Amino acid sequence: MTGVIESQENKDLRAAVAALGARHGRGFDRAALWSEAAKLGYLGVNLPAEHGGGGRGMAELSIVLEELGAAGCPLLMMVVSPAICGTVIARFGTEEQKRTWLPGLADGTLTMAFGITEPDAGSNSHRITTTARRDGDGWVLTGRKVFISGVDIADATLIVGRTEDARTGSLKPCLFIVPRDTPGFGRSQIDMELQTAEKQFELVLDEVRLPAASLVGDEDAGLLQLFAGLNPERIMTAAFAIGMGRYALATAVDYATTRQVWKQPIGGHQAIAHPLAQAHIELELARLMMQRAAALYDAGDDTGAGEAANMAKYAAAEACVKAVDQAVHTLGGNGLTREYGLAQLITAARVARIAPVSREMILNYVSHQSLGLPKSY
Repeated sequence: MTGVIESQENKDLRAAVAALGARHGRGFDRAALWSEAAKLGYLGVNLPAEHGGGGRGMAELSIVLEELGAAGCPLLMMVVSPAICGTVIARFGTEEQKRTWLPGLADGTLTMAFGITEPDAGSNSHRITTTARRDGDGWVLTGRKVFISGVDIADATLIVGRTEDARTGSLKPCLFIVPRDTPGFGRSQIDMELQTAEKQFELVLDEVRLPAASLVGDEDAGLLQLFAGLNPERIMTAAFAIGMGRYALATAVDYATTRQVWKQPIGGHQAIAHPLAQAHIELELARLMMQRAAALYDAGDDTGAGEAANMAKYAAAEACVKAVDQAVHTLGGNGLTREYGLAQLITAARVARIAPVSREMILNYVSHQSLGLPKSY
């Protein structure tokens, strides 16, 4: 593990992505930015070189998302398509699955969504009721999913289901690739007050028939494969939150530097300057933990990465909310106008606190796994 000192190559990557983000800015066209980022090799920077990717890791992919977010143009599907789905397929997929999906995920011509959350189970993989039963040489999936991002723009969805263990009769998690137009695979958009380019959907799997090749990896290692995708999800959510917080903070600093009410800019008053300084410190601390989590993951330490990724996601969400709130207060009434683009971040920042896992569940994880306290659930 290289620690948290970025290599010159990664510093150059950060600068190049920041320049890309600056060209697109807050009013960005999602499809255009996705296409350009893909052509430049940014979307697939973490995927294997032999399948069209950059051959790097989560450290580099998190840089891409953070810098785009800091420019006001984050790409939410980066959390899902290359980070979760691409990682799982690269690590556990068959050679056929790798050849079919990874080049397209890397160059942006294919996109994949991820379906785990259910109405009654949340993200608790032990309570998932979407089931897969064998049918000849294939599978039949039945169940429901909610709050699944970008299904309408995804070519397929990586669905977390459960199969019956032939030895014990108990259900175990497994992952299946479900193409968008598969019969019985229905979707309906959820009416969200927070409007983003990537819409949220409820999915219904009604006797969805899949070939045997749709199963990703080993049927008996589903839980391991699932968590191999969830750690990158938390790292990338942290990157998303840090980028958002940096954008809000930069907007506030620019305003505080130029806005003059008395004899000096308002940023010269400690009541304005100190909270912004605190927000900056907390964003930087969250980034350090995110970098640590990415380094551990890229080094193959899944256990260490699990703890660090949860902590990074927690720290980044808290820092983001604080930065956005302070930015809005710094601008006063202007903080709620469309011109500055901060008002919508009040809601968006809080998404990082509840998705993909709530801060309370992270505290449960840390208290039980890190501190050894009795399990509370």
